[in-house]
Amino acid sequence: MDLAVFTSTEGVVALLTLTLMEVVLGIDNIVFLSILTGKLPPEQRGKAQTIGLALALVARLGLLFTISWVMKLDKNVLFTMPLIGHFVKEPEVAQITGKDLVLLLGGLFLVAKSTHEIYEKLEGSHGGKGSQGGAGAFGLILFQIVLLDLVFSLDSVITAVGMAKDIPIMVVAMVVAVGIMLVFAGAIGRFVNRHPSVKILALSFLLLIGVMLSAEGMNQHVGKGYIYAAMAFSLMVELLNMRFRKKQQPVHLHSEYEA
Repeated sequence: MDLAVFTSTEGVVALLTLTLMEVVLGIDNIVFLSILTGKLPPEQRGKAQTIGLALALVARLGLLFTISWVMKLDKNVLFTMPLIGHFVKEPEVAQITGKDLVLLLGGLFLVAKSTHEIYEKLEGSHGGKGSQGGAGAFGLILFQIVLLDLVFSLDSVITAVGMAKDIPIMVVAMVVAVGIMLVFAGAIGRFVNRHPSVKILALSFLLLIGVMLSAEGMNQHVGKGYIYAAMAFSLMVELLNMRFRKKQQPVHLHSEYEA
């Protein structure tokens, strides 16, 4: 590894910027990880989160070291869908590359999974089901984590290649970003699972991200800045609501006591 790239101002700026970007892109991964591992018994959640993030790092580094193949995914057209191109009057939209296919399938999986989790949370009558462990449940959750890791990793690696030129910088940025996510994954998971309204909001975010990935798989670019800004605003409003509910709770308890 050429350490000279880390001593230049350009290298340091690239490293910090890319690390921050990887952390931002990894927020989706952490939220999804927290919701899935919340179905496991408390003693298994930490292990599942650690393994899930480790698999995410392996997937990112694996794709990074096969960068030529990754970039071909974004170039080589696998097949075309003339009907779609005819309706939108844009022939390039009908051209589906390997990257498009991965994003489309991953997005649809995320939409289906988020919709199922929201329905289960609101309409399901098996709240205790998620606390049952076992090797089968643990393995199934890890399998779902691996599927989404591949989708999120593809987007992460292509973003890294576009932002930095040196492989060592990309590797260090990814390792540091996953380390940061590993530190905060437990706290985020406990916070999400402790507050049902935040869990619904997180699932809604994942549903929105799934739609965005599906749209990008159909060559319809959606600015991620708008998505993350909407998510940040919604989270801020929910935090204010939580603060308001906490402030009002003693008042209600006092009124009931007096009655």
